[in-house]
Amino acid sequence: MLWTRLRSRVGDAGQDRGDVPGWVLVTLMTAGIVMALWVVAEPELRSLLHHALHITGDPNR
Repeated sequence: MLWTRLRSRVGDAGQDRGDVPGWVLVTLMTAGIVMALWVVAEPELRSLLHHALHITGDPNR
């Protein structure tokens, strides 16, 4: 009984390769979402950073 279970687990190990095309698709979709959000958020992020630096003043003065 133990030998049968061990053999069935070892025999199936080589057949499981995972879902590589699915992971590639998830990665590409994530990169696309990040790029789309960056296009939308970049002006606001620049404005926020500029405003924060303007409030704190120039440290070289």
